[in-house]
Amino acid sequence: MPELPEVETVRRGLAPALEGARLTRVEVRRPDLRWPFPARMAERLTGARIEALGRRSKYVLLRLDTGETLIVHLGMSGRMVVDDLQLGTFHRSAGWLPQHDHVVLHTATHRVTFNDARRFGAMDLVQTAALEAHPLIAKLGPEPLGNHFHAAHLTAAFRGRRTPVKAALLDQRIVAGLGNIYVNEALHRAGIAPTRQAGRIAAPRIARLVPIIRDVLQEAIDAGGSSLRDHRQADGNLGYFQHSFRVYDRAGAPCPTEGCAGEIRRIVQSGRSTFHCPYCQR
Repeated sequence: MPELPEVETVRRGLAPALEGARLTRVEVRRPDLRWPFPARMAERLTGARIEALGRRSKYVLLRLDTGETLIVHLGMSGRMVVDDLQLGTFHRSAGWLPQHDHVVLHTATHRVTFNDARRFGAMDLVQTAALEAHPLIAKLGPEPLGNHFHAAHLTAAFRGRRTPVKAALLDQRIVAGLGNIYVNEALHRAGIAPTRQAGRIAAPRIARLVPIIRDVLQEAIDAGGSSLRDHRQADGNLGYFQHSFRVYDRAGAPCPTEGCAGEIRRIVQSGRSTFHCPYCQR
């Protein structure tokens, strides 16, 4: 499933085509994805001007001049690709099947297609004034790249928790948008074992972890995200942060930490793969 860097990459790719543009036509080609589309979605979107594109956690947010916001979740395999109608540029990568083009947004100059082979994606329309109360948004923690994510917050959130730190960082109520890949990478850089109880990590180590999380996410965004299976940028290109993984999916490889003689190992936590170095992560 796309994590924060992949979703932010998509948002940035959509912004030049959609921000300030008016939707001249909207095609909704099926009644549902993960759950049913909102009633009269095509009608409610057609004619609306997109005032801003935002992101909250793993959701792209299209704020409309009608007073509504379109929430877009990419799910496991969802892609949003921009075609420039004036330049005649059309981005279709290998494996793209047109029968999975489920929603198409048209403006005077661009076409944005939401393609989702597995149909785990989702869209919803909500009154912008009520966005923060929406069930998908209401319980989210602070954005890890925002001002409300800091050492004091994470220290308080971890206090007394017996759950492994990896599970705590994946808890969207503690911090929004982190997923398996980037938690693995951040914990390795911080030298923290993913199995360590969150409540037993000293405050100075938590303070060092916060900027490391920020750095990992920003580097991934700058690289266009990680393309392991389905992720594509809005121009159809792959992300390439996967070439910079230190531990994720590198079981058996030497640990890249300078002076460490260990190797990366894979364990399973809560049914998900964890990659770490048992020698330098404590």
